[in-house]
Amino acid sequence: MPRYKLTVQYEGTDFRGWQVQPDVRTVQGVIEEAVARLNGSLRRVAAAGRTDAGVHASGQVVGLTLDRSLSPNKLLRALNALTPPDVTVTTAALVADGFDPRREASSRVYTYRVWNTGYQSPFWRRFAWHIPRVLDVAAMRAASAALLGEHDFSAFRAADCDAAHARRIVLASAVERRGAMIMYTVEANGFLRCMVRNIVGTLVEIGLGSRPATAIEELLAHGDRTAAGAAAPPHGLVLVRVAYEPSRT
Repeated sequence: MPRYKLTVQYEGTDFRGWQVQPDVRTVQGVIEEAVARLNGSLRRVAAAGRTDAGVHASGQVVGLTLDRSLSPNKLLRALNALTPPDVTVTTAALVADGFDPRREASSRVYTYRVWNTGYQSPFWRRFAWHIPRVLDVAAMRAASAALLGEHDFSAFRAADCDAAHARRIVLASAVERRGAMIMYTVEANGFLRCMVRNIVGTLVEIGLGSRPATAIEELLAHGDRTAAGAAAPPHGLVLVRVAYEPSRT
């Protein structure tokens, strides 16, 4: 049975996250419904990361096994004909039988957008957190640099996170402003549940002057989730890319 690697984009607004759940709309559920129609029977699909309700993806990676062989291009066209407008398969490729999109990923990249001006944008309201007060981007940028390297991220994990441990390696952590938009981009070998949103919530407090730029260092040292900022809303977050070693794709 052929194994495929898909790259998938979705707008998370109307989904209750990635993972299939009874009686609610999920990205995994929608893709599996399309696969079942194409394949003739249900096939579970696995993703590189289980995004939460309201979180978007422009580069989610999905592993899929079919009962019959299709060319990658035919599979891509067929799935896009069977999925709704808020889900699109952008690439498809044949991979080794044992390919696991989550375990074999070497890193993931997320971007969080903050719309930082006095008015809400109708174009960005579903994809960016609106903060009307001016944020100090230089302070946020300085604070975000403290996240680089290997740390215990207990201060930024959700209470219901089931990860075995909280140590992660952050490879990139950057804040930039493009006009009214502030973007935080982070790459790591793995993420805890709500880790990026909790980091962004804290960075925004730093940008508003509610915390010093050294707050990130202190939170990493003490690991107290209750001392960090509240989670940023999910709609500003996008899973941008999942990276793999060349031999594993």
